[in-house]
Amino acid sequence: MRVRVGLPGLGTLFPAPYLFYAWSQRSCLEILCVQLLPARPALESGPVSCLGGGSRLQPHWVITAEMSEKENNFPPLPSFIPLKPCFYQNFSDEIPIEHQVLVKRIYRLWLFYCATLGVNLVACLAWWIGGGSGTNFGLALMWLLLFSPCGYMCWFRPAYKAFRADSSFNFMAFFFIFGAQFILTVIQAIGFSGWGACGWLAAIGFFQYSVGAAVVMLLPAIMFTMSATMMAIVIMKVHRIYRGTGGSFQKAQTEWSSGTWRNPPSREAQFNSFSGNSLPEYPTVPSYPASGSQWP
Repeated sequence: MRVRVGLPGLGTLFPAPYLFYAWSQRSCLEILCVQLLPARPALESGPVSCLGGGSRLQPHWVITAEMSEKENNFPPLPSFIPLKPCFYQNFSDEIPIEHQVLVKRIYRLWLFYCATLGVNLVACLAWWIGGGSGTNFGLALMWLLLFSPCGYMCWFRPAYKAFRADSSFNFMAFFFIFGAQFILTVIQAIGFSGWGACGWLAAIGFFQYSVGAAVVMLLPAIMFTMSATMMAIVIMKVHRIYRGTGGSFQKAQTEWSSGTWRNPPSREAQFNSFSGNSLPEYPTVPSYPASGSQWP
């Protein structure tokens, strides 16, 4: 939301201390509704004296409020594709400043894991060409097509919504799903035969059949190991933050029963949903000291 106000002599109508306090408590649009709009009939009825020297304020109202709803922007798709993005993602707009770095790292970890699955697909193809089973290539293709989008929706989006709204339910969902992802990544890094993953056991054991294919297979083994290590670090950091903010299983149950876990409001929306008037009471058109006087 962007609000543009054009009103000659705005500083003479409202003292700086009051404007600073009001701006820090409510949005600009709320200030306009509370203070300016009640005074509009008086301004439209004729000139209003605002300075002790007799200067006149002619009624000149130009108020423009632009309300723009948040449009989905992820995944970014070319304009020629007849599909639209499914999610709205903006770290600087929705994630608190103190958690933006961590959430961005979780996002990059998802990207790195997707790249790992792509490299694993190529390595399984080399494995197949070198004399291995084609089943591994088929499973590697399934892991790539399945875990790339599911990883984003099932463990990154819960983490994103958890930090955006301090949602205990989404924290719980992240821990459960991301923990299962961590265990699967460890298994992929080990490289059991028939799992469609070029891990350490599969790569080292294939050196006796094809050195070139085995060298290619070492790349996803290294990347799977790095992914599992980073996932373990992320789990510990997120859990430490979750416990430090007072999250609990009881809060998660409350969010589940109330249904707020589906689309939890952001922290800013929770702050702006307070009731009552927090601004000091002023008359509709306050009277201020004449020109040359000092504010107390």
